Amino acid sequence: MPQREGQRLRDTAAQPTRTYVLHPALKSASARRLPEHGLAEAVALAAALPELDVQGSEVVRLARTHPGTLLGSGKVEELKARFKTDHIDLVIVDGQVSPVQQRNLEKEWGVKLLDRTSLILEIFADRARTREGVLQVELAALSYQRTRLVRAWTHLERQRGGFGFVGGPGETQIESDRRAIDDQVVRLRRQLEQVVKTRELHRAARAKVPFPIVALVGYTNAGKSTLFNRITGAEVLAKDMLFATLDPTMRGVTLPSGAKIILSDTVGFISDLPTQLVAAFRATLEEVLSADLILHVRDISHPETVEQAADVADILTSLGVGEDTPQIEVWNKLDLVDASQREALAAQAAQRPRVLPVSALTGEGVDRLLTLITATLDADRTEAALTIPFSDGRKRAWLHDQNVVQDETEAEDGWHLTVRWTARQQNRFRRI
Repeated sequence: MPQREGQRLRDTAAQPTRTYVLHPALKSASARRLPEHGLAEAVALAAALPELDVQGSEVVRLARTHPGTLLGSGKVEELKARFKTDHIDLVIVDGQVSPVQQRNLEKEWGVKLLDRTSLILEIFADRARTREGVLQVELAALSYQRTRLVRAWTHLERQRGGFGFVGGPGETQIESDRRAIDDQVVRLRRQLEQVVKTRELHRAARAKVPFPIVALVGYTNAGKSTLFNRITGAEVLAKDMLFATLDPTMRGVTLPSGAKIILSDTVGFISDLPTQLVAAFRATLEEVLSADLILHVRDISHPETVEQAADVADILTSLGVGEDTPQIEVWNKLDLVDASQREALAAQAAQRPRVLPVSALTGEGVDRLLTLITATLDADRTEAALTIPFSDGRKRAWLHDQNVVQDETEAEDGWHLTVRWTARQQNRFRRI
């Protein structure tokens, strides 16, 4: 019988899961990141789940991967002895582990094992708060686990957001039949379609509001929510933790110039983001596609800030964010950079028109950022002369709703208008 959520969390708090983190690194691979930095990120991911107690971690360098056990037999034996001595309950492998490898390693080591995808899914399950977020994570988890029938489907029994990777009842196998899982996936997709329709209605309503949408994007823990709170005065959860917030938040902001914008805080990105999550969260991430301006927030103090920025750019490209959407790079966490580095960063930023170092925590540079947002939105506007037939009153009404009409006269062939609009507004107008 399932435990109640509060009771289960109290039990977890009393007995945290002793965890060990492994980062496999092929010696011949040309990775974008250093293995040590990859390991540090994996440890931070594990630390994002309160029920895990990380006892140790290491980089495992491999000449090749072994199809049955991933690691060589000697390393498997060495780790088995260590896990037994340290009473390890859970091993996290920061990479892809096949079902066969997972089964063999769990049997050999006598522990539970999570790969990177399982861990991120578990974190998302723990963080999701809205109905859409919960459905998205559950769908992603089912899509992932459907191919891993060596696992017990204990997640279908749990009341909490998790899916049986870390904890849960585990006594019985409730659903192992593939058809039953497919039925569950179909049901979730139908529910999610209804939620997505509601989101699309909200998006359509916002399109009628004559305020530009500015979206915050960036690598997880880059400080997006802290910057969002600094600009809007909101109280969105902001912690020094990977994926502290998942659900998108929007607030209206009045810029120093008096112009109004809608600021959107989105889910953080990460390298090797599971494809199941990208697919499930596409409706949420597509909020970025409707933005008039994107603020790419970077943790400029991180040793791999360049690599993180490249990961974010890859995901934006996969979502279909084009060059017609202007972007500002916000080099955040300036308060963590020493004086000599600050000078170098300031010199680099000065040579790039849409780059600005700031500290969301202290507020340094935020006023200049707001000024740059105003200037960028204004610079993106062009002037055009239009003639709209009297039979096309809907287009004329839309232009006035967007507050882009500078001048208007009536003639025999219709309304003659002078408009000042953004490229995105121009594209929307053509689709009316």
